[in-house]
Amino acid sequence: MEYTYEKTMDSYVLDLSPASLPREERPRERLLEKGPESLSDRDLLAILLVSGVRGKPVNLLAQELLDLLDRDNKIPPLEKLHKLKGMGLSKACAISAMLEFGRRKWAAGQRIRQPQDIFALIRHHADRRQERFLSISLNGAHEVQAVRTVTIGLVNRTIIHPREVFAEPLMDRASAVVVAHNHPSGNVQPSEEDHEITRRLKAAADIMGLGFLDHLIFSETRYYSFCQEGYIKN
Repeated sequence: MEYTYEKTMDSYVLDLSPASLPREERPRERLLEKGPESLSDRDLLAILLVSGVRGKPVNLLAQELLDLLDRDNKIPPLEKLHKLKGMGLSKACAISAMLEFGRRKWAAGQRIRQPQDIFALIRHHADRRQERFLSISLNGAHEVQAVRTVTIGLVNRTIIHPREVFAEPLMDRASAVVVAHNHPSGNVQPSEEDHEITRRLKAAADIMGLGFLDHLIFSETRYYSFCQEGYIKN
């Protein structure tokens, strides 16, 4: 199924190739000037893809790829990447190799010592327009085993059920879990619903013998840590 989108200002930008944008707005030029951390996930993928195809500029192909990666908690198989229109076999192989190398080199094994470490790991999700609820599995040394998207959309206590949050960390044989979700509004102050979700997840984790280390609410520039604010005792 091909990616569809509403015509907003962002979607008009997607229609443009990087070469048609002002030089200072092109992903590669911004990377050279400000570093890779200044780019969105879509722009990073656009640089890796290099080019699109007739009728689909690289920005749009990058957005379709990003949507696929957001939906899949694991690295998509090569044939799934190749099915994206404009994703030739060579590009699909390069993207698959990049994702696997990144997984091996940086995500797995990173040690979480403080809320800032969690924020650095997940802040790239902050530019998504819908809330994403994430779970992070940790081993006994608080090293990252996996980062997963549990839900996409409205975060509330009906959708965020402990069995959905802890199912895969239990399969990982994780010793501890951190959860987080973004607030697209930029306001990271927790609602009463956020407090209730945190209480329910902490209680469920205690029953299962899992350490529930923290719940972060985050935007692109800030975060709120329930542990740091004293609502979770570890």
